[in-house]
Amino acid sequence: MPQPSAQVTAAEISRIAGVTRATVSNWRRRHDDFPAPSGGNESSPLYDLPAVRAWLDARGHTAAVSSLEELRTALRLRPQGSRMAGRLLPLVLATARHTPDELTALAGLPDADLVAHADDATTRLADTVPATESVRFSGGDAATLRALALCVRDEGGEATLSVLAERELEESAASGTYRTPAPLTDLVARLVPGPITRVLDPACGSGTLLAAAARRGATELYGQDSVPVQAQRSAVSLMLAAPDAAVLVRTGDSLRSDAFPRLAADAVLCNPPYGDRDWGHDELAYDPRWAYGVPPRAESELAWVQHALAHLVPGGYAVLILPPATASRASGRRVRMECVRSGALRAVIALPPGAAAPLHVGLQIWVLQRPEPNGPERKSVLFVDTSEAPGPGRAGDTAGAGSRGGGPRSGTRGGSRAALDWPGLTDRVLTAWAAFTDAPDEFTDEPGIARAVPVVDLIGDLVDLSPARYVRVSRTDIAPAELAREADDSRRRLITSAKSLGRAAGHADWQAAGPAVREWRTATASDLARGGALTLLRTAPEAKEPKTPQGATTAPMAAAVLTGADIARGTGPTGDPSELRAGSAPVIAAGDVLVRSVAGGSGPMARVAGEPDEGALLGPQVHLFRPDPARLDPWFLAGFLGAEENIAGASTGSTVLHVSPGRLRVPLLPLEEQRRYGEAFRRVDELRAEARRATALAEQTARLLAGGLTGGGLVPSSSAHTSSAHASVDSA
Repeated sequence: MPQPSAQVTAAEISRIAGVTRATVSNWRRRHDDFPAPSGGNESSPLYDLPAVRAWLDARGHTAAVSSLEELRTALRLRPQGSRMAGRLLPLVLATARHTPDELTALAGLPDADLVAHADDATTRLADTVPATESVRFSGGDAATLRALALCVRDEGGEATLSVLAERELEESAASGTYRTPAPLTDLVARLVPGPITRVLDPACGSGTLLAAAARRGATELYGQDSVPVQAQRSAVSLMLAAPDAAVLVRTGDSLRSDAFPRLAADAVLCNPPYGDRDWGHDELAYDPRWAYGVPPRAESELAWVQHALAHLVPGGYAVLILPPATASRASGRRVRMECVRSGALRAVIALPPGAAAPLHVGLQIWVLQRPEPNGPERKSVLFVDTSEAPGPGRAGDTAGAGSRGGGPRSGTRGGSRAALDWPGLTDRVLTAWAAFTDAPDEFTDEPGIARAVPVVDLIGDLVDLSPARYVRVSRTDIAPAELAREADDSRRRLITSAKSLGRAAGHADWQAAGPAVREWRTATASDLARGGALTLLRTAPEAKEPKTPQGATTAPMAAAVLTGADIARGTGPTGDPSELRAGSAPVIAAGDVLVRSVAGGSGPMARVAGEPDEGALLGPQVHLFRPDPARLDPWFLAGFLGAEENIAGASTGSTVLHVSPGRLRVPLLPLEEQRRYGEAFRRVDELRAEARRATALAEQTARLLAGGLTGGGLVPSSSAHTSSAHASVDSA
C-alpha cells in the first residue's frame, strides 16, 4: 500500500521558502495554480509537500530554502519527531568531523548505505557521548539523515545542534531545561581566581558553564545531568566548542548516583535545579558529603552546595547560581552557619531580576572555597548587591528622572528598568571580588554595592546571607546636609513635574460629538497596505539569509531592540540584539507606528516612534506600521490602532491573545481631519508620560523623606508643628 505524501502547514511553507506567512497567503489568493489543501481543515489547511516544492521550484523560490529549514521540515514530517531529534544529537559530532566535500558525498549515498554509515558512526561514539548505545536508524530515517549532513555542511555543528534542541527540549523554567545566559556563564567562570584545569558541573544541562570554563583555559571538563538528552547535548556541544579539551559527560542524578565519586576538581560551576523536595533526603541522610550538616528536605540547594564542596581540591572554588531564599530560609540556618564559620563561604552576589530564568526572581551567586588544612583564617564574607543595577545609559539615574525618549513633540518616557548592562554589572562584581581576594582584611566597603562583613556579625539567630541586608545604602551613611539637599532636589523636580502634568491635563482638545456618537467608514490595515497607504513590517522569520521586507532596511546587531514591553512601559529600546539573527529585523524610523503583538496587560498598545527609537531594531513581539505621510497621519493611526475595541476585534487565542495586524481597522478621513485627531492623541500620550514621570518622582521623594526621618538624617522643622496646629485651630 503506497504511503501518503508528507503534508505541511502554511507556516512551514513560509519557513521553507524564506518568506512571511502573509506572502504565502497572498500566493494562495493570487495564483490559481497554488497547490490546493490536501488535508487539515478550513482554518488550518495542510498542503502536499512534494506539490508545494514543485510549485516553489517552478517560480525560483527554492533558492531561499536553507539547510536549517530543511532539517526542521524533515523532523516535523517524521513520526515522533522530537525523539528523532534526540537520536540525532550524537550524530552531529560525528558528522562535524567530515569536510564539506565528504558531507556532500555522504548526502548522496543510497538510503541503505547512509543508514549503515549513521549506525556505524553512532556506535563509535558510545564511549564518548552518553546514552548512545541503543541508537539505531532505519530506512525511513534516510531523508532526515541527509538533511542533517547538509545542515552541518552549510551551517556548522553548533547551529545544527540548536535545531535539534528546539525539537527535543522545551526550554523553560518550569521544565528545568532552560539555558544559562552567556554573560552570566562568563561571570561565573571569571569568579574562579587563577588558572583552572579540571572543572566539574554536576547539573550541566546544555554545558554552557563548562564551555565558559573552557574559554578560560580549562582542559578537563566533567559534567553530569539527570536528563539523558541534556547530557548528550552537553557532550556534543563541548566537543564542538572545545575540541582540544578532555570531555567526560555522564547521565544520572548527581546527588543520588554520583558519576565521579573520587573526582577532586579545581573548580565546580553549577546552576542546579531549585526547590526539589525529592532530592533524596531520607536515603542520603548519612552521606559523607554533608560535612556542614544534613540538608533539610526543603533545602535541596544546600545539598548541591555541599556536593560541590566535596568535589574540590583543598583551596578549590565552587560557584553556584542559587535562588535568593537559600540565603534566608530558617530551615537552612544550621548549614549556612557552618559554611560561614568554617570559612567555606567567601561571597554572596545578588543579581537583578531578569539575569536568568526564572526572570521575575533576582538570583544569587554563591562563591565557596574548600578550606585548606592549616590554611589562613577567613574572617569575613563579601556581599555584593547588583539587584538595582541600571541598564545601559542609565548609570546613576534615579527612578523617573532619566529621559528615554518618546514620540515627536511628546516629551520623554521613563520610569522602568532598561535591559541589563552586563558589561557594567560584570565589572562591578569582578572589581569588588578581586579587591577582596587580594586583601580581605583591607577591603574598603562601597556603600550600596559591596561590603565585607565579619564572620562574627553573620552568626546569629537567623544567619541571613541576603546581600541587601548588609549592602544597601542607609540614610545614616549620608551626611545630613547632603541628604537634605538630595531630598530638596527631588522635591523640586516633583513640583516641576506636577506642573507639567497639570499643563498636560489642562489641554481641552475635544468636545461632545453631538446627540449621537460619530460613525465613519473604516478600512483594515491590510486594505490600506494593499493600497500603498502604509507598509506592514515584522521581524523576518529565522532563515539562513532572511529577505529584507519591502520598505525596510537592516542594521548591525549592535543596535538595541524595541520590545512590546518597552511600548507598554513607555521606555526606550531595551531588548537584547543577540536574540535576533543578523539582518532579520527591520530598522525603526521616526514616525513609524509600533503596536504590541500580544494583547493584554497594562500600558498602551501602540506608540509613534520618535528620535530616541530611530535606528533601533524591531523586536519579534511588535508590529510596525509605516504610513505614507501624504495619506496617513502617524498619531491618528497610532491612536486608532491602539484602541481597546480595535485590539479586541483583531485578537485571536484563548490564554494568550495575539493581535492580527491586518485586521486592525482605521477610519477613512481626510488628511486634515486626521491631523486634528492626531494632535489630540499626541496630547493624550503626553498626559500619560507626564503622569508616569510624576508618579515615579513622588515615590522617590517620599522614600527619601521617610528614610531620612527614620534614619536621623532629617528632623521635622519647628514650623511644621506650628503650621499643623494653626491648621487644626482654623478647621475647628
